[in-house]
Amino acid sequence: MTIGSFLKNVCLASTVLLALSLSNSAIAANKQIVYISAKSDLPFWKTIGKGVKSIADANGYSYLELDSNLNSQTQLKNAQEAIAKNVAGIVISPIDSKTAPEVLALAMKAKIPVVIADVGTNGGEYASYIKSDNYRGAYDVGVVLATKMKDKGWSESPFAMITISLARKNGQDRSNGFRDALKDAGITKETGLRQMQTYSAEETFKFTKEILETTPGLRGLFIETDQPVTGAMQAIKAAKRTGEILIVSFDAMPEVAELLKSDALIAVGMQQPYLMGSKAAEALFSSMQGVAPAKQILIPILVGTGKNITQLMPTVSKTVFGGE
Repeated sequence: MTIGSFLKNVCLASTVLLALSLSNSAIAANKQIVYISAKSDLPFWKTIGKGVKSIADANGYSYLELDSNLNSQTQLKNAQEAIAKNVAGIVISPIDSKTAPEVLALAMKAKIPVVIADVGTNGGEYASYIKSDNYRGAYDVGVVLATKMKDKGWSESPFAMITISLARKNGQDRSNGFRDALKDAGITKETGLRQMQTYSAEETFKFTKEILETTPGLRGLFIETDQPVTGAMQAIKAAKRTGEILIVSFDAMPEVAELLKSDALIAVGMQQPYLMGSKAAEALFSSMQGVAPAKQILIPILVGTGKNITQLMPTVSKTVFGGE
């Protein structure tokens, strides 16, 4: 073999090794799952992320969480960042149903599978949609409130709702389920609906104060997510109406057992976000492996009351709060 052909073979071998190295690097870089959260500092979505991460870890994939902070442009940038990284798959909790299709279209073009966890979408292609049974859960919460109102002789009294965004499928389902339960029980005087925008206790304090001022006979109040409940309680206390208004809510704060046992809350419809996140990631991995998951997966709502919360807490600690 001549020196020239030896050097040529060495160069060829080096080129092959470099190509293999780059290929392996690309594969390694691709072994990442991204969760695009609607708002990471809210416990519900944070716990979904923990569920997604648990399945990513179990499959040897790295995990990245991106926070949309309830902003459509940030959500879009997060999707673009994930696609630029050529990630293996995306789980997203959209900020609302109308902005989700734009993200889905980008991912579809890049051939990156997407699973939706919570909220829902008005259109677009996705591998699976993991959702809580919001209608049934809110209906069951409404049944508890209606029963309590009847027991107290308040069936002719008005009730109000402070909802999550009704631009979201889950907001529509919760509102309709709760409303239908009270209607079926013969309680029909609805008043003072407000939609949350900042999802803060301060906002709900203001909404509750307004409703109390315009509806002095109010006896029932449904708050459609967890942290803002404290604002409603503060407004009722400030109006010196404690014990005169029955509050039910959706999702659960860590102190849910204490609140239910003290009757500060009459019932709580508890989503299971850790379970939602893990099921979403399982569906994503199924899609990545060429096996189509169910197009929609329903996660049941746990309805907690003062009577059953002690028995529910072992399950709640894991699937609702994401504890070990």
